[in-house]
Amino acid sequence: MATRAFSKFLTVFLALLQLVRSLGRRTKNPNPRRILVVHHLLLGDTLMLTPLLAKLRERFPRAEIAMTTPVGFVPLYRERPYGVDAVSYDPRRPGTLIRLMRQPGFDLAFVPGDNRYSWLALALGARWIVAFSGDRPAYKSWPVNERVPYSSTPASWGDMVARLVEGEAPSLYRPEAWGEPECQPFDLPSSPYCVLHVGARSPYRLWGKDRWARLAAYLTRRGLTVVWSAGPGEGTQVSAIDPGGCHASYAGKLDLAQLWHLLKRARLLVCPDTGIAHMGRLVNAPTVTLFGPGSATLFGAGEFWKSSPYRAITVDNFPCRDQNMLFKREIPWMRHCSRGAKECGNNLCMQVISLDRVESAIESLLGLEPERNAA
Repeated sequence: MATRAFSKFLTVFLALLQLVRSLGRRTKNPNPRRILVVHHLLLGDTLMLTPLLAKLRERFPRAEIAMTTPVGFVPLYRERPYGVDAVSYDPRRPGTLIRLMRQPGFDLAFVPGDNRYSWLALALGARWIVAFSGDRPAYKSWPVNERVPYSSTPASWGDMVARLVEGEAPSLYRPEAWGEPECQPFDLPSSPYCVLHVGARSPYRLWGKDRWARLAAYLTRRGLTVVWSAGPGEGTQVSAIDPGGCHASYAGKLDLAQLWHLLKRARLLVCPDTGIAHMGRLVNAPTVTLFGPGSATLFGAGEFWKSSPYRAITVDNFPCRDQNMLFKREIPWMRHCSRGAKECGNNLCMQVISLDRVESAIESLLGLEPERNAA
């Protein structure tokens, strides 16, 4: 907490200093030479900023574009997708802030998500800051020059953040726009294989272990090698599903760059609504995502990824998926759930997703005959 407090103090101090230095000179440059995207989001939200990066590159082909990125995600951006430089930042590590201060100033900055990072943009010398309106408390948005409302009609988060930039929507995603990151060698499974990523940051996004086991048996019958995946510390979830170790497990064994390569070569990825689902779209792996508490509209493919091989499985209008706040702003058309253990005793929104629906989505995505017809 002390290191975070120090970073916050230093950021505000430098922001106020920049404000005094730039009095009367904070104007919008129609042809910015340096652009900053500033945030500290989770993996999935970070990857969903890709439409924003694509649009910035199309609108400003000669500009230098930098994006603050949580330290662990930087390896995914080493090949500079859309010519963007990912700069590591963690408010709990003041050293990352000090390194950021060595960056030259920015003509234009965008703040997707939490507007508290508009203070960081100002501290880094941004002359014009664009962010979504409506964040609370109001002081978080004091440095913001231009405020854009959330979409009034259903849209994905990726499509929404792209609208922070004026102009037409970006071109549809092309996998070749994102180069493969280098990684340490590891043993890939025998092909064709599918990845069942069973872990999730929230226990309310977990599917039943019996259903994962039955799904693995189904995929094996369809001729695919099944491998398990989960994040650090989630290996016990795989052990509970497959106690006999019938299928290889990569749970907690791969870093993000290695996981990228595992997914890139997979015939199929099935996972809950997590950052791994968004990585699946980036590598163009056929992906089936299970949405329980989350919004399949907000966190699905949207327009930018509409050509990607992707299926979202959800139960529409689930009764307790009834919250509509995102980053402390209300979105009238959105429905999701962020309740914790004290409010929700069982993740029924995940358990009502049937194995039959998942199998049907896989057959549709991979062009397979239904199993009963193929027998």
